[in-house]
Amino acid sequence: MPGENLTRDEARERAALLSVDGYEVSLDLRTATGASAGEGGDGAEGPHTFRSVTTVRFRCTEPGASSFADLIAPAVTAVSLNGRDLDPGEVFDGSRLLLEDLAADNELIVDAQCAYSRTGEGMHRFVDPEDGEVYLYTQYEPADARRVYANFEQPDLKAPYRFEVRAPEGWTVWSNGVGELTDGVWRFAETKPISTYITCVVAGPYHYVTDTYERELPDGTQLEIPLGAMCRKGLAPHFDADDVFLVTKQGLDFFHDHVDYPYPFGKYDQAFVPEYNLGAMENPGLVTFREEFIFRGKVTQASYEGRANVILHEMAHMWFGDLVTMEWWDDLWLKESFADFMGAFSLVGATRFTDGWITFANRRKAWAYRADQLPSTHPVTADIRDLQDAKLNFDGITYAKGASVLKQLVAYVGQDAFLEGARRYFKRHAYGNTRLGDLLSVLEETSGRDMTAWSRAWLQTAGVNSLTPQVLLGADGRVEELAVVQEAAESHPELRPHRVAVGLYRRTPDGALERYARAETDVDGARTVVAELAGAEAPELVLVNDDDLTYCKIRFDETSLATLREHLGALTDPLARALCWSALWNLTRDALLPAREFVDLVLRFGGRESDIGVLQMLHAWAESALVHYAAPAWRETGGRLLAEGARRELEAAEPGSEPQLAWARFFARSAVAPGDFQLLQELLSGTVTVEGLDVDQELRWVFLEPLAAHGFADEKALAEELARDDTASGKRHQVRCLAARPSAEVKARGWARVVESEELSNALVEATIAGFAQPSQRELLAPYAEKYFAVIERVWEERSIQIALHVVRGLFPELLDSPETLDATDAWLAAHEDAPPALRRLVLEARDDLARALRGQACDAATG
Repeated sequence: MPGENLTRDEARERAALLSVDGYEVSLDLRTATGASAGEGGDGAEGPHTFRSVTTVRFRCTEPGASSFADLIAPAVTAVSLNGRDLDPGEVFDGSRLLLEDLAADNELIVDAQCAYSRTGEGMHRFVDPEDGEVYLYTQYEPADARRVYANFEQPDLKAPYRFEVRAPEGWTVWSNGVGELTDGVWRFAETKPISTYITCVVAGPYHYVTDTYERELPDGTQLEIPLGAMCRKGLAPHFDADDVFLVTKQGLDFFHDHVDYPYPFGKYDQAFVPEYNLGAMENPGLVTFREEFIFRGKVTQASYEGRANVILHEMAHMWFGDLVTMEWWDDLWLKESFADFMGAFSLVGATRFTDGWITFANRRKAWAYRADQLPSTHPVTADIRDLQDAKLNFDGITYAKGASVLKQLVAYVGQDAFLEGARRYFKRHAYGNTRLGDLLSVLEETSGRDMTAWSRAWLQTAGVNSLTPQVLLGADGRVEELAVVQEAAESHPELRPHRVAVGLYRRTPDGALERYARAETDVDGARTVVAELAGAEAPELVLVNDDDLTYCKIRFDETSLATLREHLGALTDPLARALCWSALWNLTRDALLPAREFVDLVLRFGGRESDIGVLQMLHAWAESALVHYAAPAWRETGGRLLAEGARRELEAAEPGSEPQLAWARFFARSAVAPGDFQLLQELLSGTVTVEGLDVDQELRWVFLEPLAAHGFADEKALAEELARDDTASGKRHQVRCLAARPSAEVKARGWARVVESEELSNALVEATIAGFAQPSQRELLAPYAEKYFAVIERVWEERSIQIALHVVRGLFPELLDSPETLDATDAWLAAHEDAPPALRRLVLEARDDLARALRGQACDAATG
């Protein structure tokens, strides 16, 4: 990987020297079907390479200078520069092509054998075990287009592209532009100038559905956008393309209403592809998604909302990222923060998911708060030295904190000024590249506000502040003074300006906990008095970030915390309730609230939660509280209480309802007692039923994993289940369940297949790791702490960065949560100060999570 890295300095030097006029890329994918039908992605040999011929025309500002092009390929057959044949052995080192004595105008032709991928990077090749069909797709961000064709792999060397593809007979091929099959070759219309990382090819016997979006523009022009959606043939019976198209059309309406720049990329295809590493990717004209967004069984509305949000997130990128692109990955936030914010903004404004800001407050911000307290936290505008840094910066800061900050920015400058700024930004920089200052300058124009101080506080410093209410009551029982105290971590001491709403709540005669007073104010500095609330009746609960206007950790005064302990379920406003749950979870993670108390709150009030997405988040947090933050001596008791509570709620839930499904899934994950496993087995066999609960294939696998992990489902039972569900999805589930079994031999085999072998595809590496580490198997996992620290540097050097990320993150011995494991982590960090910074970052993050868990356990034990 070091040879494949590219530094910011190298990119800047090359951008100052070169400008690209266009690419012509010819790919021959007819080798793709040369494998047995039984390959199935689990290790059997398939074809290795395909032919890639690239012609790139570019200019050089200093004739006679030298530079390089990027290409990662097993072999280069021929290289020609300005009509001169170059010796591939001399100019190609495996990742770069040396280009010397450049002219003012240049033509480079590279004929290479590029490799099919099984890691989700470059040209990924998948064989469907169900029918033996082969499916291809590309995935490049941040820099894997060079695995498919020779190029200048950096965001600011944009160019138009023409692709042509030769594919097996009977296949369809898609790319960014409209395609046509002529004389056995798929030829695609030239693209607008775009960056390498958002070019795309999808090829295979995909099931393809079409529709059309139509709209009259303000000037009277009729806009017509061809829509397409595709998936593997095996998933076609489950593919609800109508809902995908509905959200797509609603989103296109929303963006055309608000950005005043017509969708610029012609068609709009959306491909749901197998073994995808990301949620989705915003390739213009051909967005790719993980196929898990096609639901094979019953799911809750939270899943549909999540899919809609991703569809709209990627659509936002058509403007924020594709039309106008950051110059280098330092300003990744210019696309990801905006897409995350605009995804939620359009979700609420254009679709049936009008409560999307509740999900944002509860789920997206939780991701941001965690990331912003890690030792690797960074400003929203980050310092990205190279591509390895860039790969790791697709994180909770760049996405969710950035989006939270933009939500505040809209409140700060006003929605109209914000949108007018965006409109000017697109028109001024269309098909170009920008930095932070380019956006701030248009926002200053439209809002009249000085953006410099705001940017410095919110975009250029790291860390999250805590806001705590202080309430002083007078002799008459009314509020004499209410203040908000702001605190910051020692490591990131910046206090920021916050626009907040402070809500006062009390119980009504019928027992509901409702807001009776609210004041919006600017919190700045260590202590801010909210004068408007003086004289209000005494509150039972003070919510200092009511309506979720700012990005902060909410704290409570003692009266408010006591109220939540007894009456959390009585809060009638779902957003206020979600904010309180999020605050309580942050208190648990910060070792200020015992884990057993958080578990108790979920068991007492979770069943009254009306928002299904919040309920599912509570289940995940309760599970995490028990596994990581509860005192070891209480884990057995806590596990029993969780399982009993989940079963009780399952039986009490309305038959066929979404809460019933959520509690059924949570009960399976919580199962600990023989009676729990007996019920799961009976539900699988059909000898026992729960009224309204459809135990479909996906739910069967949910039930089977805990049975496998506790020794109640052996290899034979899992093979029988795979025979029942002999699909790619079934194979992933089976691999996870097989790795979950409580056996030293099983753990050794799983470790070897992931760490010592490259036989597994990315999806099966992920599934094996997911099954490997079971909370009930800490003793079985004990030998792997030492092994982990012995191998991770080699894994980082030898494997693709995506697989290395899976291994380093997924196999860290977090369940061996002891001071000894913390010491071993510190010893590795001390001995490997010269390890690649991206690798050290991953280990530092895992170390921080472990130290936080130990602090939480100490807090919980102290209340025992």
